[in-house]
Amino acid sequence: MSLIHNEQTKLTAGYLNAGASAFLAAGVVAPIAAAVFGVTGPGGPVPTLTIVIGVSMFLVGSILLHLAARYLLRSLRP
Repeated sequence: MSLIHNEQTKLTAGYLNAGASAFLAAGVVAPIAAAVFGVTGPGGPVPTLTIVIGVSMFLVGSILLHLAARYLLRSLRP
C-alpha cells in the first residue's frame, strides 16, 4: 500500500512543481524578455512598476507552489 501512496504523492508533487515552472516561465521570464526586447502591449508600453509588481507576484506564486511540492514529499513512506 505504501508504494501506491508514494507514487501518488510523487505524481502530485510533480504536478505542483510543473505549475511552479509554468508560473515562472509565463509570469517572470516572458514579461522580462518582452521588456528587454521592447515589446509593448495593445495600449502602448507597460509601466515599469506594473511589470515589477506582476513579476514579483508570479515569482512568489512559483516559489510557493515549489515549496508546497517539497512539503508534500515529506509524507513519503519508507
